[in-house]
Amino acid sequence: MTTLPDRSETALLVIDVQQGVMSASVDTENVVANISRLLERARTDGVPVVWVQHSSEELPLGSEEWQFVPELVPDPAEPLVHKRYGDAFEATDLEAVLAERAVGRLIVTGAQSDACIRSTLHGGFTRGYDVTLVGDAHTTEDLGEWGAPPPEQVIAHTNLYWSFQRAPGRTAGTVSTADVEFGAPLAV
Repeated sequence: MTTLPDRSETALLVIDVQQGVMSASVDTENVVANISRLLERARTDGVPVVWVQHSSEELPLGSEEWQFVPELVPDPAEPLVHKRYGDAFEATDLEAVLAERAVGRLIVTGAQSDACIRSTLHGGFTRGYDVTLVGDAHTTEDLGEWGAPPPEQVIAHTNLYWSFQRAPGRTAGTVSTADVEFGAPLAV
């Protein structure tokens, strides 16, 4: 039900599953395994997979920390979007990559739940995309020393509030890896 005309395709977004991000995150093994399952299904079903890779002072371009985790390897034919801001749409070519593939629906996975995942969920939704968060395929690190709740609560809260997100002409929601349907948007 996207508000973007002629954009009936779905894409799997894999956001910032980089060594420097995932090494500090919780439940990484399960999250990576779930993303791996989704990658296999998307590739088998011919669903576009779009990789997003962040660079910053903590993740210098080309560094070991900047590299994707070894368990998740992009296919050379899959687009890679480089970003410097939380929202994967901000100052990147993500919109052009999705438009070229007629994508109007996003399935979102990766890290970090309270930063780049949240920003990209909202960024896509406000741009007219249907946006589904895979609740057991995103993670974050413990930011308690700066006043954040424990990471498990951050993940649970993100899943909760995104499952109630609504706007005219668009769908949003949270599903588990097992319940991802690449071909059908969520019922409103």
